[in-house]
Amino acid sequence: MKRKFNITGFCNPQRHYMVKIDNRVKKIKEDYVDYGSYFVINRGRQYGKTTTLRALEEYLKEEYIVLSLDFQEIETASFADSIVFSHTFAKKLLMAFRFVEAEDRENLQELLINFKKDSVNGGLDELFECLSSICEISSRPIVLMIDEVDSASNNQVFIDFLAQLRGYYLKRDKTPIFHSVILAGVYDIKNLKLKLRPESEHQYNSPWNIAAKFDIDMSFSSSGIAGMLEEYEMEHQTGMDITAAAEEIYAYTAGYPVLVSSICKYIDEDIPVKELDNPSKAWSKGRIEKAVKKILIDNVPLFESMIRHLDTYPSMKQMFHAILFQGSEFAYNPDTKETNLACMFGYAVNREGKLQIANRIFETRLYNYFLSEEELSSTIGNMAKRDKGYFICNGQLDMDIILEKFVVYFNEIYGENDNKFIEAYGRKFFLLYLKPIINGIGNYYIEAQTRDARRTDVIVDYCGEQFIVELKIWHGNEYNERGEKQLLDYLEYYHKKIGYLISFNFNKNKKTGVNKIALGDKIIVEAVV
Repeated sequence: MKRKFNITGFCNPQRHYMVKIDNRVKKIKEDYVDYGSYFVINRGRQYGKTTTLRALEEYLKEEYIVLSLDFQEIETASFADSIVFSHTFAKKLLMAFRFVEAEDRENLQELLINFKKDSVNGGLDELFECLSSICEISSRPIVLMIDEVDSASNNQVFIDFLAQLRGYYLKRDKTPIFHSVILAGVYDIKNLKLKLRPESEHQYNSPWNIAAKFDIDMSFSSSGIAGMLEEYEMEHQTGMDITAAAEEIYAYTAGYPVLVSSICKYIDEDIPVKELDNPSKAWSKGRIEKAVKKILIDNVPLFESMIRHLDTYPSMKQMFHAILFQGSEFAYNPDTKETNLACMFGYAVNREGKLQIANRIFETRLYNYFLSEEELSSTIGNMAKRDKGYFICNGQLDMDIILEKFVVYFNEIYGENDNKFIEAYGRKFFLLYLKPIINGIGNYYIEAQTRDARRTDVIVDYCGEQFIVELKIWHGNEYNERGEKQLLDYLEYYHKKIGYLISFNFNKNKKTGVNKIALGDKIIVEAVV
């Protein structure tokens, strides 16, 4: 069967190119299921949760009876009350038993059939008595998996269902119940109360405090991506540099599963190979950049969820805005609502105790979103659109002229504003100015490692050429010299001879304009505003 890269639904190794997750599945079994843990796999949207559950179900079936449910298949009306839910749940378990290979399967099913028949008005109490009987007579321990638990997150009956599971879990040494329970979804179960209760009530009073902490990394490593590309290369013989391609894909995605697959899918299917004179260039750095640019302008479900979450949680939106445009740093604190939500959705991660946006693609999409909110009313952006023709020469970007015009425009429009205003928003103004110039052809991203309250590095890609632009708040000559040294190190890393520096200088005696500074074999073009 011909395989392809998949970005919808779960991945099947027979039909799709995919990063191998055998070690992940083995670790979940050994560290959680074998110990009888109840736990939640909560990760961001399209993070491989369903794919992991399917692989785990297959891996466990020799030792366990695995009953796998998907709450997306249960209609909202079934959560109306405990009686309706209990009978719907029993019906879904009966269907799940069809995929179980066990000698006593029919006996176990009979108990569910009798529950549905004899307990017409039976609710959760009667359901769990039935489930306990099934677990008691089963020849093998039973593992319950429920995918897409978010579908039930606004229903009190599901909270009551969790409470029953907790109660039986606590007395399972005396009363038989499921050996292990695995729930999967975006929301952490403790946040279900946040969605159910008004703000005046305690938000994190979930009955799921029995759950073991699930801390297995589900992102893809660059070596894992390389393994997937090796399988692709065996079938297509493109001659790609597998290691380089994998590292470049990882650099943009930080291993976020659907973003990795999206880049690969665009290169394989949506970017015409016939444009190339050499098939090995299909997976080159330039082609990966082109795929990223296409992803960033697509209306994909992942980004739609991100924008919806920003609108739903304005404090999280404000936090991201401060990180991106003001260089603000936030310590990672899982007890803070904004931090907890940002990490739960997968948009941010904890790196060495600091909260950082998870990957370059998310970061650029967030920049584009925030900038688009102000783009129409941006005076400096409109001036850049008006003069766009000046900045392109023979199809190439002229960064020297871009900086020269930026100094003129900035001082004309914002020169009378106070220092605090310029320090807070100066970098946003440059991006508002830059975006319409490169829009449709070029792309940019921010180097997260160098972004702080005083410094930001912008990497601009335009028609295969890269420009390193440092944006810096000027704080005296000594700091300025350190900034130049950092930029030189960065140019060395990127193998560039010319770098660009924009200094937002608050010295009253400053001299605005653009000048070139020769430092060794490098040239820094500095714009002072």
